[in-house]
Amino acid sequence: MQRVPIQRVLVTAGASGIGREIALAFVNSGARVHVVDIDVAGLNALRADSLAISTEACDLADLASIERVIPQAIETLGGLDVLVNNAGIAGPTALVENYDPREWDRVMQVNLGATFNVTRLAIPHLKKSVAGCIINMSSAAGRLGYPQRSAYAASKWGVIGFTKTLSMELGVHGIRANAILPGPVAGPRMERVLEGRAATSGRTIEQERVSALANQSLKSFTEPGEIAALALFLASEAAKTISGQAISIDGDQHRSV
Repeated sequence: MQRVPIQRVLVTAGASGIGREIALAFVNSGARVHVVDIDVAGLNALRADSLAISTEACDLADLASIERVIPQAIETLGGLDVLVNNAGIAGPTALVENYDPREWDRVMQVNLGATFNVTRLAIPHLKKSVAGCIINMSSAAGRLGYPQRSAYAASKWGVIGFTKTLSMELGVHGIRANAILPGPVAGPRMERVLEGRAATSGRTIEQERVSALANQSLKSFTEPGEIAALALFLASEAAKTISGQAISIDGDQHRSV
């Protein structure tokens, strides 16, 4: 595999959280990065922090928006070497019997639908790269399940199956595909999850925090920057024979409860 002098990287849902850390990590490594997200304010803040990042608003739950924005984003980059499918939503916290079917469809539309649609549009461009790479964001829920978060767990299991299939289909073109499976990640999103659990269980948020960490060997949530470092590695020359893998970064999590 030849070394790419300047990687051209597209990150979905990169205006905040894990996606933002990934975008900044690639820029700091010398890559050319374009971020798409529905969060216009977040995109503006990201550009203010790094003038090297280009951005465009995109509703990743809307097919028409994806089909309009993604080709433009790749054109802005001048091609594509690395696709990071980071878009995802948690969905409500509810038992299956109480789960709103409309919310189920919305989670699938973003977590699986956006990953599929962005990828299919990116593949023709990745085939032109000398080191094409796809990184899909799954979750520990994609290997452990997740009580009261059925749509999220199902979608993240689906991401892993999609990733493995991509690896098998695209390996002949030298394109690698891997999935990252974070466990609980420090930040606002995790705090909202803990709040949702507390509202359902009647326990305090701190009690839910202790409960979440009880299910992993290392007693701390994963930092977004640690996940960004893993993404950077997977897109690097050092990972040139790593493909089709579902790689956990979760403090050795045992259960998703």
